[in-house]
Amino acid sequence: MYVPLRQRPIIGPLNIFGILALAGILGPVILIIADYTAAFTAPGYSIIRDSISSLALTRMGWLQTIGFLAIGLLVEIYVAGLLFNIRPRRGFHLAVVLLVFFGFGLLMTGAFHTNPAGSDPTVEGDIHGIASKAVFLIFPIAAWLISSSIKQDPRWRHLSLYTVITVILGFLLIAALYLANLIHWFGLFERLLVWNMIAWVEVTAIQLLRLSLRREYKSAA
Repeated sequence: MYVPLRQRPIIGPLNIFGILALAGILGPVILIIADYTAAFTAPGYSIIRDSISSLALTRMGWLQTIGFLAIGLLVEIYVAGLLFNIRPRRGFHLAVVLLVFFGFGLLMTGAFHTNPAGSDPTVEGDIHGIASKAVFLIFPIAAWLISSSIKQDPRWRHLSLYTVITVILGFLLIAALYLANLIHWFGLFERLLVWNMIAWVEVTAIQLLRLSLRREYKSAA
C-alpha cells in the first residue's frame, strides 16, 4: 500500500507532522523550566511583582533568554503542522500568518532585552517592548481567527470551546495587566497571560501528535 511521503515514519513511529507536533510540545516546557529556574535563583526577584522580561537582567538571565528564543523558533516550526492538519475556514490562513508572527515576536522578545528600571530608553529596550506587546495582542486574535476552523473540523472540534475560552482570557488578561501594575502584581498577571498562550500551544500540539500517530497507524494497516 502506498503511503504518502509526509505520512511515512521518519523517527520511530513519528512522521513529519509528529515531529512538528513535538516542536510545539517542547517549546512551552523549555520556557517554563527556563523562567522558573532563573526566577528562583535570582536574589530578591518576585514572580508576583517583577516582570518576566526583567529576569534577563539577572545573573541567570541568559537561561530565560534561551527559553524565549527556543519557544519562538519551535512555535514557528510547529505552526506548519497546523497549516496542513486543520481544514481551513474563513480566516484560517490569516490566523496561521499571525501565529508565525507570534513565534517571531517571542524570538525578538528573547533576542532584545528590556531596559533596566529607571534607566534611559534604548533601542534594544524599545524593540523588546514593541515585540512583547505585539505577542500579547497577536495571539488572541490568531486564536479567534482559527477557532471557526477548529469548530468545523471533526478531528479538532473538542478543542473549540477551549480555544474560545483562551481568546477571552487573553483579552481579559491584557486589560488586567495594566491594572495589576498599580497593585504590584504585574509579574503574576503577566505570567498568567503567558501561561494562557503557551498552554494553548501545548494542548493543540498534543492533539497534532495524536493525529499524526493515528494517521501513521492507519497508513500501516
